Amino acid sequence: QVQLVESGGGLVQAGGSLRLSCAASVKGFSINTMGWYRQAPGRQRELVAAITSGGKLSYVDSVKGRFTISRDNAKNTVYLQMNSLKPDDTAVYYCNADCRLGSSTTRYNFWGQGTQVTVSS
Repeated sequence: QVQLVESGGGLVQAGGSLRLSCAASVKGFSINTMGWYRQAPGRQRELVAAITSGGKLSYVDSVKGRFTISRDNAKNTVYLQMNSLKPDDTAVYYCNADCRLGSSTTRYNFWGQGTQVTVSS
């Protein structure tokens, strides 16, 4: 099994910073790519940032230069450092892990419970 536990969300003023953490507990799975998604009211869920097991990074254009994703493979933990926050960053942020079971090539997706980020103007 894989369980993802998120923390670090909260209420901040525009221009402030937050750091989200996601700790993955794995049993028999190996984690490939980990990422952060967000969903605002009335909007579809979107991929914010992702990082592969080898450290390759990707970001949605709207957060480039402001957000940084990082990963500690030894701890199976992924972080999202969010700086210069804007009101339109307000959303529920979800951690995601793309995994494989043992030596199988079959891929599985696991999700965290979500953490609320609210940025006031």
